[in-house]
Amino acid sequence: MFIGIISDTHGENDLTRKAIHFFKARKVQRIIHCGDIGSPSTVDFFQDIPTDFVFGNIDGSMTQTLTRKIEEINGKLHNWFGKIELEGKKIAFLHGHEELRLEQEIASQKWDLICFGHLHQHSLSEFGKTLVLNPGALQQRSERPGFCIIELPEMSIFRISI
Repeated sequence: MFIGIISDTHGENDLTRKAIHFFKARKVQRIIHCGDIGSPSTVDFFQDIPTDFVFGNIDGSMTQTLTRKIEEINGKLHNWFGKIELEGKKIAFLHGHEELRLEQEIASQKWDLICFGHLHQHSLSEFGKTLVLNPGALQQRSERPGFCIIELPEMSIFRISI
């Protein structure tokens, strides 16, 4: 199973469109958006692939509008913290602007994978049994805009820059 991990789209619809096109071409079956969606219009691009969303710090003023839009496309909103299990892997995701919460989840060692955004830079670390992934930001002003694809249950992670 292939899942897409994306974050910090900040309403960048052109880059989001490109990322979704790539996900479809690679037969991604599910997407996790780690927050800072940035615009209700951005949500529309996710309608063809089941997507799990969390809010980021810039989404705070538009949570009601984003909630309605996510419901319209049959996406799944987890508010500020999400957790799912796929292919036997426990996955948590959050935006990461609440650093203490991120640190607590990593320290808990109850997740196989934790995905977060906020820092706008790709990173991959291992803490005990937990992989911690930031896919980087998907916005023009980022040094290397991009996203990740993960193959489950192998946990093979691929970073794509666009």
